[in-house]
Amino acid sequence: MSLASNPAFRSDSAATRLRSEILNGTSAPGALLAESAVARRLGVSRVPVREALFALEREGLVEFSPTGRAFVKELTPQDFEELYVLRLALEPLASRLAASALKADMALLDDNLAATRRARSVQEVTLLDLEFHQIILEASGNARLVKLWRSLRGELELWLGRLHRSHQLQTRETLQETVEAHQSIIAGFKTQSPAVCERLMREHILGWREWLPLSS
Repeated sequence: MSLASNPAFRSDSAATRLRSEILNGTSAPGALLAESAVARRLGVSRVPVREALFALEREGLVEFSPTGRAFVKELTPQDFEELYVLRLALEPLASRLAASALKADMALLDDNLAATRRARSVQEVTLLDLEFHQIILEASGNARLVKLWRSLRGELELWLGRLHRSHQLQTRETLQETVEAHQSIIAGFKTQSPAVCERLMREHILGWREWLPLSS
């Protein structure tokens, strides 16, 4: 069986295409994802499309109506508040736990910051932004903390991408502000105590919340 004819490959490929379209804003929040139409557009049968939609629902990117129709997830202000509260709980704690490990080895964060400086699109900034935070979570050494954060990853990428695009349209400074914020966090890990690193991350997440009005 060739790779292209493998049902699992077709499903993964369809999910990859749909995920990219949702996260880059091509498929707008609330847009209908009709199985037949998506299957024709992607050149596959409806079965891998259905499986892809179920996978994206688990990631928080797609939601189904009571009648079984699939739509691009449309995050509400309440969704944002819940994500914000969870980030505020998880990430400062992770920063304190990760401080010693990151002070000993900053290579991954330094590489991420360099890549962010070179980013050529808002979508790339969003991906690198989330990668930056995931590096810190993973450096905490707390597997359950990482698992909780990863369970939010899809919705965080969906919402942060939306905030970044809106912020860019209004200020054209998304890249620079992200670089400066992450540079300050890295400086804290290099020179400050775990308690200060925790405070810096808390302040960073609080600042992220201030971008909410830009998405309306």
